[in-house]
Amino acid sequence: MKPSKISVVLAGALCSMAILGSSFAAEQTMENMKQFKVANGDLNMPTIEQSGKNADAIRANLKKIKLPEGFKIDLYAIVPDARSIAVAPSTNMMFVGTRKTKVWAVTNRNNGDMATEVKAFAPSLDFKNPNGVCFTPDGMLVVAEHNRVLMFPAAEFFYEGPDVAVAEILPRGGLVPTEHESFNHGARTCRYGADKKLYITLGQPFNVPPADKLEEFSKLGIGGIVRMNLDGTGREVFARGIRNSVGQDFNPKDGTLWFTDNQVDGLGNDIPPGELNHITKMGQHFGFPYWNGHVKIAGGPAAPDLKDMKEPKDVVYPEVEFPAHQAQLGMTFYTGKMFPAKYQNGMFVAAHGSWNRSPASGALINFVPLKSDGKADASQVFAEGWLDPATGIYTGRPMDVAVAKDGSLLISDDYAGAIYRVSYTGSGS
Repeated sequence: MKPSKISVVLAGALCSMAILGSSFAAEQTMENMKQFKVANGDLNMPTIEQSGKNADAIRANLKKIKLPEGFKIDLYAIVPDARSIAVAPSTNMMFVGTRKTKVWAVTNRNNGDMATEVKAFAPSLDFKNPNGVCFTPDGMLVVAEHNRVLMFPAAEFFYEGPDVAVAEILPRGGLVPTEHESFNHGARTCRYGADKKLYITLGQPFNVPPADKLEEFSKLGIGGIVRMNLDGTGREVFARGIRNSVGQDFNPKDGTLWFTDNQVDGLGNDIPPGELNHITKMGQHFGFPYWNGHVKIAGGPAAPDLKDMKEPKDVVYPEVEFPAHQAQLGMTFYTGKMFPAKYQNGMFVAAHGSWNRSPASGALINFVPLKSDGKADASQVFAEGWLDPATGIYTGRPMDVAVAKDGSLLISDDYAGAIYRVSYTGSGS
């Protein structure tokens, strides 16, 4: 029996009311938390199971990971959809972003070699793609969502309950105009600089942007890195000519910013290259969409409508070009003391792995040392084995890397839903 027109209209109205009600409730929750009021009376926050068959299977897969002599890798925590990692400045815990609706608080209460508790952070809030997480030195946690930026004072000390203090750096719709929201390239990353500015990457919502969007995107910083004060004022475009960066970090020695950039799809297995770039001053242009690495994109098969595009002036080319389609994402400078001297002050880069290459490639961790002049030396594979070359099957996809308090290296994996810990047990220097 077909539903009547009245029942269809009524169902639609009820659905709309539910959506509006949910939106209103979310806004009220935000307002309550901004005023330190209770938003959620339920203090019983479930934790993620850290043992059992899933954890055992992940540990079994880690036995296949190849590392340099003296290193070992272990399961640190089960963290569903784990993406960007922000290590807390004052405690042995971290916050982990996702591309879904959760930010996870990962606690290590006994300072051991694995986490003791994983639970949702600020579950009263309706996060949307909260991939980007980062800390200020004084303990402010910043969460960069797809199109909103929030700040949580002293998050590492007030994360136990569902309600936490929050401030809006940018309200929803404040990062990019809502008409440019897209499921494609919507994962932001953030870093806080020594200049007391917040840096946020904004990926292009296209494989290659059409010609009629270039000027607008350039002005907005879409396909670039924007920076602003912690109250959202003073926004400016720091760098342009970027396709989709999902990893950035400051060199602690000179304060310059480095970032990864993903390559154009649809041009075959071997081009264009992945990128590791170095910003030395504000306003630099990194070539896209005219260039991707040293491969010209404008006017080619992926961007025929850009055939008349003029090459940007003073293009900055990558410091490192990685094999095509490995999808280099998160990166970090190694600031710890646990690893041998050759690794200190170099960069670790997570390669997520290809989705449109045959055979598949990536799912590994690269190490990039720096030369005495501050430029990147040749990249080398540090950890691999999450991709079975015989079957082409992934057992994991590394997304981000971070340095733990003890100097070990933390690796997030959004496919396996885990955080790994790489430690050094050898005696080499």
